[in-house]
Amino acid sequence: MRRFLLTVCAIFMAGYCAFAGNVWPDGTKMEKWFTSKPAGLTGQQAVRFVITDYGVVRDSTLLQTEAIQKVIDMAAGQGGGTIVIPEGTFLTSSLFFKSKTHLFLEKGAVLKGSDDVSDYAIVPVHIEGVIQNYIAALVNAYECDGFSIRGEGAIDGNGLRYWRDFWTRRKVNPKCTNLEALRPRLFYAAGSKNVLLEGVTLRNPGFWTTHFYKCDYVRVKDIVIYAPQKPVPAPSSDGVDIDGCNNFHITGCRFQNSDDLVAVKGGKGPWADKDPDNAVNTNILVENTWFGPGSAMVTFGSECVGGHNLILRNCKGAGTSRVLWLKMRPDTPQNYEYILVEGITGEVGNFIYVHPWTQFFDLKGREDIPKSYGSHILMRNCDVTCTRKPYDIIEKPEEYELSDIVYENIRINDLSAGASR
Repeated sequence: MRRFLLTVCAIFMAGYCAFAGNVWPDGTKMEKWFTSKPAGLTGQQAVRFVITDYGVVRDSTLLQTEAIQKVIDMAAGQGGGTIVIPEGTFLTSSLFFKSKTHLFLEKGAVLKGSDDVSDYAIVPVHIEGVIQNYIAALVNAYECDGFSIRGEGAIDGNGLRYWRDFWTRRKVNPKCTNLEALRPRLFYAAGSKNVLLEGVTLRNPGFWTTHFYKCDYVRVKDIVIYAPQKPVPAPSSDGVDIDGCNNFHITGCRFQNSDDLVAVKGGKGPWADKDPDNAVNTNILVENTWFGPGSAMVTFGSECVGGHNLILRNCKGAGTSRVLWLKMRPDTPQNYEYILVEGITGEVGNFIYVHPWTQFFDLKGREDIPKSYGSHILMRNCDVTCTRKPYDIIEKPEEYELSDIVYENIRINDLSAGASR
């Protein structure tokens, strides 16, 4: 049964009492990990391997992928270590980190990606909802138990050439996909756990900025993610893509790009919920973060079989297009449930936006429309200015069912209507 409420009766709110404190929207207790501080590196993992001590030179025009990879492999062979990028700009393509190896960028350090896609490795990636060969990211961490990127430096995807190429392809073929416009992501972690990104700046990605696939216990803390909207927009420059992950914490960050800021993914297709390569995302906390221009603070979709337990709280919008966006694909069974949005301030476009999403629609021979669901969504204690329709929800019961969407103590300065409410 569909239920949208602006004022909530005590009986109905009793079902939401578990939202208070450090518990998840479904009432389960949040692990202490979410309120703990990142552990420092000790022992062999704290040993510094400064790349310029091992033959890498300060030359922003010289591709040094092989030399930097040798340092990573050497540290891994010694039981681990921290690969240090000192002040200066170092040009590279795909780097692959191993368990117990870490990346540290000193102040003034820039790890810069090659803008020639042929420099990058081709590896299996979960992309467009399936596992397939694709361009590797600039920095990769496959099946690492313990991996971190820390420091005050930057990783720069050097994406301008990729952006121009993408938009040129779109002019020739408006249906061009990301699989045809080959571009490297900035960072990819797959099958890893205990992953930390802290302090660094991630900018100008050729494609998605960070992509986490089937990872557990990921913390993204105090980082800056940036991709431009003009003069050349950075297409599909998602900030953080959470793809079939568990226990994910984003805090103290600043995001600004040309697409989704935080995107919950997990697979697409008419039988995506049966594919073992796909997964539902669970226990995601996004808090104390500044969101500039971008499609939405949090987006579910466009390739997502499900999300369970997400909290977005105490964040500020500064020209963000939407606070919460549910993309409802008619060719994919989806279930987005137990979502809490609270303490949101600033200026945004829409407060909540739920629409069908039909880009590259393909039922692959399935005759019926797989039903999707969005439910148990509580949005409360927010004070925002909306430049577009605040509650922009399209219902299509033949494709998806929305229920138990609750608004409590919401103040909106609605510029689209010229009145506050």
